[in-house]
Amino acid sequence: MLNNYIAADIGASGGRLILANVTEGKLNLREIHRFPNSFTQKNNIYVWDVDYLLEQILIGLAKAKQMGIMHCTLGIDTWAVDYVLVDKDGQKIKDAVSYRDSRTKNVIAQVSKLIPKDEHYKKTGIQFLDFNTIYQLYTEPTDIMAKTKHILLIPDYLGFCLTGKAVTEYTNATTTALLNHETKKFDKDLLKIAKVSEEQFAPFAQPGQELGDVKGFDNYDLPKCKVVVTASHDTASAVLGTPGIGDNRAFLSSGTWSLLGIETKQAIVTNKAREANYSNEGGAYGTYRFLKNIMGMWLLQEVHRNLEQKVSYEELVQLAEKATPYQYFINPNDPAFLNPPNMLKAIQAKTNRLADTGEVVRCIFDSLAVFYKLCMDELEEITGKNITELIVIGGGSRNYMLNQLVADKLNKTVTTGPVEATAMGNIACQLISTEGFSITKTKELIKNSFESKTFTP
Repeated sequence: MLNNYIAADIGASGGRLILANVTEGKLNLREIHRFPNSFTQKNNIYVWDVDYLLEQILIGLAKAKQMGIMHCTLGIDTWAVDYVLVDKDGQKIKDAVSYRDSRTKNVIAQVSKLIPKDEHYKKTGIQFLDFNTIYQLYTEPTDIMAKTKHILLIPDYLGFCLTGKAVTEYTNATTTALLNHETKKFDKDLLKIAKVSEEQFAPFAQPGQELGDVKGFDNYDLPKCKVVVTASHDTASAVLGTPGIGDNRAFLSSGTWSLLGIETKQAIVTNKAREANYSNEGGAYGTYRFLKNIMGMWLLQEVHRNLEQKVSYEELVQLAEKATPYQYFINPNDPAFLNPPNMLKAIQAKTNRLADTGEVVRCIFDSLAVFYKLCMDELEEITGKNITELIVIGGGSRNYMLNQLVADKLNKTVTTGPVEATAMGNIACQLISTEGFSITKTKELIKNSFESKTFTP
């Protein structure tokens, strides 16, 4: 039985390769490689270094070989919406532009003149965000698109580089705001608006599908490795990697972004859902994630980066605990916070006060808790559900202060799910694909593999 599974879990602020083995009914995780990630400015455009990301995956696989791993499978997940344009020779045409670049500012208004928002939403069920893929593609120069054979979302591009096989993974494709939620195909009207053709997207692949063997990297000493398509949008993997979601339980995937929502079998494309800007993202194995994007730990990460005197995140929490609660508020989704030159100064400007660090961090936590409450109220009204429990997953689940604030503000039980939910969901696809595990068995395995904490109001 092949039991070496590697998750390449890459977020907007960092990535890592995590090795998993199944022993005694538990999924044991071991980090084998970690690396930073960030967009950089090049020619006044914010771009990702995808060649660097590919190199880091290869370095991680080489480390696995050094550990004695001779055979493994590999799954790749990243953030959504961004892409790489590839020419007929399989070469990257230009740098991958970051969703935090300003090129799509005001593009929603331009596209809405071509297709009304209510019609667009009925087709896709996807929330309106400036950086949705459709708006990014709308800004691409026609001469560049004329050279483009494939539009590959970031994880699909990395898989293409490793195996030579191009696919469009379904869960990530739904975030483009180009996919019709009923047909589960790219919508011809929307493709025309984005000025791209269906042929420029590679064939669809579903989570669990085998992509191919890693090949062509003789300068690295790598194990024999087969790439398996995962739910490659990291939130799709995170929800798959979280047991207990369903019935009257909602999830909060808490990382650079906060994603608050529920898992459903059907898309919800009502006027209320559109007006509240909720999204119906495709999930693994026939599900939808009905959720809202909220600017999450990005606010804290950027404040931490802007501080002249470096302190740990734990120390920032301690400073926040000493600050007076609920004195200052910001709207976490204010466009001013998408990519400001200095987050600390941006928050201070919005609160109209030069607050000290503890007050700024307290403002972030208080504002997130209040905003989660507003979004939860919307969620319950739109779905008609009485949510009794919120499962918090990802790195933010370790923030005990924010978890308690959320429990208090929502007046609901908050339970922590796996910190490594994304990696676990990534590996779950590999288990289902290579070992024939059922979803139920995989979820039970994950449930037995981590400790949960409960926060009551």
